[in-house]
Amino acid sequence: MRVRRIENTPSDGALSLERNNGALPTPTSEDRMSLNMKKAFITGITGQDGSYLADLLLEKGYEVHGLVRRSSRYIIGAHEGALADEETKNDNLYLYYGDLSDFSSISRIVSEVKPDEVYNLAAMSDVRVSFDIPEYTGDISGLGAARVIEAVRQSGVPTKIYQASTSELYGKVFETPQSETTPFNPQSPYAVSKLYAYWMCKSYRESYGMFIVNGILFNHESPRRGPNFVTRKITRGVADIALGHSRKIYLGNLDAKRDWGYAPEYVDAMWRMLQAEKPEDYVLATGETHTIREFLEEAFSLIGKRWEDHVEIKKELFRPAEVDTLMGDASKAKRDLRWEAKVKFKDLVKILLDADIELAKKNGVESF
Repeated sequence: MRVRRIENTPSDGALSLERNNGALPTPTSEDRMSLNMKKAFITGITGQDGSYLADLLLEKGYEVHGLVRRSSRYIIGAHEGALADEETKNDNLYLYYGDLSDFSSISRIVSEVKPDEVYNLAAMSDVRVSFDIPEYTGDISGLGAARVIEAVRQSGVPTKIYQASTSELYGKVFETPQSETTPFNPQSPYAVSKLYAYWMCKSYRESYGMFIVNGILFNHESPRRGPNFVTRKITRGVADIALGHSRKIYLGNLDAKRDWGYAPEYVDAMWRMLQAEKPEDYVLATGETHTIREFLEEAFSLIGKRWEDHVEIKKELFRPAEVDTLMGDASKAKRDLRWEAKVKFKDLVKILLDADIELAKKNGVESF
């Protein structure tokens, strides 16, 4: 079988929206294992969650369609999944150029593919950077979600929609732990744009009877996490130091507390939400909270060194408005979805560090 990749030529079977007047590929009998197989459309398919979700759905026998920005780069670690393996043989994966800022590309894919499930995972997800580009953040993370929902509504296809929400909605928290009933108090352009998307999902669900769920996910990490996120920034740096390279890791607020889980477990819960009998919103979290300082301590303890000798604090890495403590209560997901986070803090740090040590050995040390 063959992965349909946008980099290939049309003769290879891949097709972008800008080719052939924007037409989508017409699957033949060789393109599907079964005409009755479920179809999923994933935005943000080249990111951490999108790549794991694509792997999961392909394993379950889905036909998977993914939206890719022209400027997207495949994530570090994606070689472990179906997306980046040039030799992977899978007729059930299709990738298309498009963008959440462009309604026409989203609408065209939805109307032609007629997906059973849509997972809107794409976003401008760097919280600190969202303060620098607030308008763009709102357009992609907020209005982008509205475009996806409206495209599904206009298509008339009875599609179930998963919207990637975030624990950043809670901001300066009113209570700990945070659950589905905790009031929101967003503290960044990123969180504000996600709050707009959250309410648009609820509005369309209640106004049009659409099956739409918000997954309010607390921090979830993996070796496929982008290197700009603090967890990977730490473990990549520690990996370099473990291999004998002298260097500094530059960080901001070490006292921020986060609830960190393991991404592959969380995408399983995304899928479970869309298999439920009725659409409801769910918090996904481990129920534990740890400071960035604790993350440093744990990572450096695994290589027998002191983090204080290798970390430098930079003011420019602080957010204009900090979110101090996030810790989720996922008891509703445990009750309804039979989902529970299994990988906890210490195991997660080790998974990330082990992967980055192997990556550093393979690729050589990169400067930060």
